[in-house]
Parts: sequence; structure tokens; C-alpha cells
Amino acid sequence: MRELRIVFLFCIVILTVAFSSHAQTSDSQHLAAPIAAKDDRYRIGFQDVLSIQVYRHSDLDQKVSVSPAGTIILFRLDKPIVAVCKTQEELADDIAAAYKAKFIRDPRVTVNADQQSQSIMVIGSVERAGNYFIKRRYQLLELLAQAGGPNKEAGNRLTVARTGSNSNCKDNTSSAAADAPIELFSFNVRDVEEGKKTLWLQPGDVVAVWDADAVYVYGNVKKQGTIRIKGPTTLMQIIASAEGLEPAAKKDKVRILRQVAGNADRTELVFDLNLIEKGKIKDPFLEPNDIIAVSVDSTKAILRGITNTIKTTIPSAIYRLP
Repeated sequence: MRELRIVFLFCIVILTVAFSSHAQTSDSQHLAAPIAAKDDRYRIGFQDVLSIQVYRHSDLDQKVSVSPAGTIILFRLDKPIVAVCKTQEELADDIAAAYKAKFIRDPRVTVNADQQSQSIMVIGSVERAGNYFIKRRYQLLELLAQAGGPNKEAGNRLTVARTGSNSNCKDNTSSAAADAPIELFSFNVRDVEEGKKTLWLQPGDVVAVWDADAVYVYGNVKKQGTIRIKGPTTLMQIIASAEGLEPAAKKDKVRILRQVAGNADRTELVFDLNLIEKGKIKDPFLEPNDIIAVSVDSTKAILRGITNTIKTTIPSAIYRLP
């Protein structure tokens, strides 16, 4: 019985040591394993212009454009070299290897790319709209800052259209198909500016900052005209932005003329401001291009009046919510 107990204890010790050794080995392997970092270096694209320099062989120095096939042809080399989607350092190593195989004992090559292929377009209500060439990964806020930020006409909406440009080199983990549909990402401009929302941009992306939406106020208010709105806005807020009603205004018959989707017709919604002020009905939210009519005029007369007001008072008719 004692012998069995000794054997049993010995087995436990052996198993404990083996398990401990395995755990330490696993931990050391885990700690030793390098963490793969994403390579953010610029990768050569189609149409890039490359300056090739070979140390002590100035006769081999040249400027070449990357062909539609993604290759370049160099002096005294029989075969083209693939350039697209390589870093400048990687291409320099490939060129050096090609020359070494031919006639240079220890070639030293440098490659400098005049980047012409990878760009992001910024459009809409920004200070400096245009096509921005990139040589590294950019955050949305960085590119918005390069474009000067939103201008005075900007609203709160920002979208990024991802076109799936072939100038974007895919890594081995990418499963995106070449014919993938355009992706749309929507943001609030203020969230982007405050760093609450962000997006890593890709070559071929189109960043659009949209104008502020507008509604029109007509009739017995102290300030008629176009009002820019940013975000959800109610009827009472617009009346306040128009500096209130005139004494002759009929508060029980304020109309919202709203365009019908798909045609030029407008539907008419009638509200009693007295009931809204007393909390008996909800203060309605407005939609872009609504016309708030504090008037008994016909719809045709109101549309004509809005047009004339805009023509005669631009830019003073365009003002904004505080």
C-alpha cells in the first residue's frame, strides 16, 4: 500500500513538472513572437514617375513612369521590373539584384517616387477643395485639416465614398473584390473635428462636406428669406431665427409648404402656433427646402415672393441659426 502511494505521488510530481515546463515554453514563445505592424510606407502606384540612381554609374540614372502594366524598363536590362505596390526601398533592392546579375558587382540603388497615382478627392464646403496626393495613411481629420476645414457654408454632414480604386494596394489579408460596390461612410462634421469619430482613408476615397440645408421663411415675420439649418430644426426655432412674428401675423394658420418627392408639387401642412406654445401639439421638425408661410397668400404667390426675395437680398437673405 505504501509503495502504491509513493508511485502515485511520483506521477503527480512528474505531471506537475511537465505541465509547468510546457506553460513556461508556451509563455516564452508567446512573448518572443513579434507583433506584426502594418507597413505604412508609401507604395508605388500606376503613373508614378520614378527617379532611379545607381551609385557610381551615372549612365544608368534615369526617370521612368510606371506603365499601365505596373512595370518599368531600365537601361541595359532585358526584362521589365514590376514596380507597382512596392515600397521605394523594395524596388531599389530588386533593381540592384537585376544589375548585379548582369554586370555590376555591388550595385547601390536609390528610388525616389514623384507620386502621381494615389490620391484622395475632397469636395464640397471646405476652404480648399481638390485632389490630395498621399504618401502614407491618413486619418479623416488629417485630410480635412489639409483642406482647410469646413467653410462658412458647411453643414453638419460629411460622407466618405470608397470607390475601390485599383491604386489601393491590397495586403494578403484583404478579401475585398476588385468589383466591390462603392461603400459610403457618414459622419457628423463636429464629431470628426472633436476626434470622436474617425476613419483611415484609402487611395481613391472621395470626402464630401455638404452644404448646410436651407428653409425659406415668407410673410409676416420680421426677417424673411433663406435660413441655413444645421441638424434637426423645428418650426418654432425657425420663427425665432426670423426674429419673430409681425403684429398682423395669424398664429393659428402657419403653413409649411413641403415639396413632394419626385416632382415639383408641394403639400401643405397647417399648424397653430398657439397650440404648439401651450404644448398641446408637438413642435414639428422641418425638412430641407421647406417653405414656412406666415401668410394667407396662395402657394403660387408665395413661391414667386420667395424667388424675388432671394434675388433682391442675396447675400443678406442668407443667415443662420445661432
